[in-house]
Amino acid sequence: MADNTLLEKVLSLEGKFQSIQDQLSSPDVMSDMKKYVQLNKDYKELEPIIKAGHEYEKLLSELQSAKDILLNEKDDELREMAREEIADIEPRLPEMEQNIKLLLIPADPDDGKNAIVEIRGGTGGDEAAIFAGDLFRMYQHFAERRGWKLEVTDQAPGTSGGFKQIVFKLSGDGVYGVMKYESGVHRVQRVPQTETQGRIQTSAASVAVFPEAGEFDVDLSWDDIRLDLFCSSGPGGQGVNTTYSAVRLTHIPSGLVVQCQEERSQLKNKDRAFEELRTRLYNLEHQKYLDGIAAKRKTMVSTGDRSAKIRTYNYPQGRVTDHRTGWSMYNLPVFMDGDIQECIDQLQVAENAERLKEAGE
Repeated sequence: MADNTLLEKVLSLEGKFQSIQDQLSSPDVMSDMKKYVQLNKDYKELEPIIKAGHEYEKLLSELQSAKDILLNEKDDELREMAREEIADIEPRLPEMEQNIKLLLIPADPDDGKNAIVEIRGGTGGDEAAIFAGDLFRMYQHFAERRGWKLEVTDQAPGTSGGFKQIVFKLSGDGVYGVMKYESGVHRVQRVPQTETQGRIQTSAASVAVFPEAGEFDVDLSWDDIRLDLFCSSGPGGQGVNTTYSAVRLTHIPSGLVVQCQEERSQLKNKDRAFEELRTRLYNLEHQKYLDGIAAKRKTMVSTGDRSAKIRTYNYPQGRVTDHRTGWSMYNLPVFMDGDIQECIDQLQVAENAERLKEAGE
């Protein structure tokens, strides 16, 4: 059944959308970069709602015209065409209405941002570090599939391979809105490479995903930062351990510390570390938003609970299971090669259902 109230809600936003459009072309706004960035963000959020509303309005108009023909027209051929049009349009309306309802619910304000991802080896010693490396390669391949750019900021290699910790930035369209579902504890069950007896061991690695803070999201001053320089211990050829190119930044008011040593240029490391520090400060505020929705999101989808066990990778069975939705896939090698989109799709469907439920309460 067509929902005219829904259409009214969408069309009521047209005035605001047009106003933003006008302001974006104003010289006064263009000279105020902070305001311009915010208006541009608002425009991008409203645009798909207005577009969907116009398509919905057009379909409702075509449906009404077909019904009028069926009611008033004497010509049998025209009446049959009208019946076919009605049969085509009516099944499409519920899905379109559902989509508009989702668009009208405010999304996570950071979904469109780039993401900073941190993977740490947890329980399991060397095997946990190896698994952290496997997860990193999985995200590498997934990023390639999505056309995202990946830049490693910091890494601490494991003694037997993999990483004790690795931090990297993913840049692209709507990265955080996809990657936020990866935050949590990832558990692996397999015979470790370091095990000679062939016994299955359970290890874990934690993944934390932060939305990258924009230039205007956090007021960060160098006056509040202590800068330390040290010799890089990471990749870099002959330059390693001979130049003070690695950078450590300490935010004095909060005590937050970040470091970057992946570039041979001290200046580039300094810029990257500054970006990450700004992101981690922004995440302190973003966490309050996540905590606010945590009680309502029973499946723990995107609630920021990074201590929660979210997924198990069972190598003997060739199975990966996501514990938030119960989704499983019995082709673990393909999943570890970056084919994780289906799992994320299931999580997005679950979260959308919960968002609709919240909006109806």
